[in-house]
Amino acid sequence: MHWTIAVLTLVLGLIGGGIAGYLYRKEGTEKKIGRTEEYAKHLYEDAVRKAEEYKKEKILEAKEQILRDKAEHDQQRAEADRELRERRTEVQRAEKRLDQREETLDKKDSNLTAREETLTRRDQELVRRENNVREQETAVQAMQDRQQTELERIAAMTQDEARQQVVEQVTRDAYRSAAATVRDIEATAKEEGEKKARNIIALAIQRCAADHVAETTVSSVTLPNEDMKGRLIGREGRNIRALENRTGAELIIDDTPDTVIVSAFDPVRREIARLTVEHLVTDGRIHPARIEEVYERAKSEVEQTIRQAGDTAVFDSGIGKLHPELVKLLGRLKFRTSYGQNVLKHSLEVCYLAGLMASELGADVQLAKRAGLLHDIGKAVDHETEGSHVTLGAELARKFGESPDVVHIILAHHNDVEPQTVEAVLVQAADAISAARPGARRESLENYIKRLEKLEEIANSFEGVEKCYAFQSGREVRIMVKPDDITDEGTKVMAREIAARIEQEMQYPGQIRVSVIRETRATEYAK
Repeated sequence: MHWTIAVLTLVLGLIGGGIAGYLYRKEGTEKKIGRTEEYAKHLYEDAVRKAEEYKKEKILEAKEQILRDKAEHDQQRAEADRELRERRTEVQRAEKRLDQREETLDKKDSNLTAREETLTRRDQELVRRENNVREQETAVQAMQDRQQTELERIAAMTQDEARQQVVEQVTRDAYRSAAATVRDIEATAKEEGEKKARNIIALAIQRCAADHVAETTVSSVTLPNEDMKGRLIGREGRNIRALENRTGAELIIDDTPDTVIVSAFDPVRREIARLTVEHLVTDGRIHPARIEEVYERAKSEVEQTIRQAGDTAVFDSGIGKLHPELVKLLGRLKFRTSYGQNVLKHSLEVCYLAGLMASELGADVQLAKRAGLLHDIGKAVDHETEGSHVTLGAELARKFGESPDVVHIILAHHNDVEPQTVEAVLVQAADAISAARPGARRESLENYIKRLEKLEEIANSFEGVEKCYAFQSGREVRIMVKPDDITDEGTKVMAREIAARIEQEMQYPGQIRVSVIRETRATEYAK
């Protein structure tokens, strides 16, 4: 019974627990359902609210689009209205211009009509006047024919003959007038040209002043004592023979105290021989083997001196680059003399003078200086090669790349060819100036006076000579002839004959200019 009660109690407890659990789950489920319904309600309300907002937003966007479309439509309409107004305005202006042009054309048409009428009247007047002129011309022609016939009858010549006579007379008068004008122009130009030339030459000489010392073709070597002469001669003359054979120069050992003379036509060989003798005398050891050694050293020194002299000349002249062989030949001119004048110094002076005169005349200064420096380059080899120094110099310049102008100037500086350029004449003048200045070339006073006397004697020996004068240190002779005995053509013949006599009978450096002057004077007195 207790067991049954216990079981019933247990069953009742289980039933009560199940009912309580059911009630608890039901309550929890109801709460969850309530929360779900509330969440669903919130979701619904939120969806409704968002739908309302989206609807309002779209409505607003639609309204804004409608407003924008309306504004754009209004703007397009306004632009269309403005364009329409502008076109109307332009059409109105065009119509106005057309009206004005039409009025203008009407006025021009009226003016043209009036002008045409005026021209028609003038044409009629011109036709009438032309007829009158023709009638008058016919009358005048008839009168001229009558007058010409009468004049031909009186003058006893036709119209063509009279015209020819007048033309000939006018032509003769014109020729006489032109000849007088030409003579006046030539005399004025000659006077002005000579004056300007003298000024240019004087200025060039003044700016290129230089001292000149005549040089000889022999060299002397001073000996320390007389015993040195015997040592130079050597046993049975072997030393002097070795010296002369090796150097190509002649040693003159005479009674002159403490001096040996070295003589040679080739100036370079003479300089090498002089240096060889000096070195031997200084050293004291003189024998053939030593002579050979010293000769080679002296030769090397002279070659070095030649190169330095050529480089210095090119640098001092300022002509720019020059072929090395021409530079070497210029250096050889340091040991070359012409009538006692050093040829290298003479060439440099001609270079300076020609450049100065070219500058004054506006000629090519560089060409004049270059040709002036090279004009006597042939003298460096004229003792070794056949031909004049002019021809040799031109060949050397052409061979080593000088311009045809330089070659022409070298050929023309002694009138071997006719000068064709201003620079050629300037180099020719500079050469004469350099050689003619006092002291430039060696000449004794006695020989100088004799040369001047001989010049005047030759000139005075010709018939018809009135006076004769030698100028410019004997480089020019001027002869005044008697105008009654010698004609103008005869002066040219006399100048040529006197020049030929001078060439045959005299020896002189450079050139001598012969000028024959004939002057006719007519004097009258007005009372």
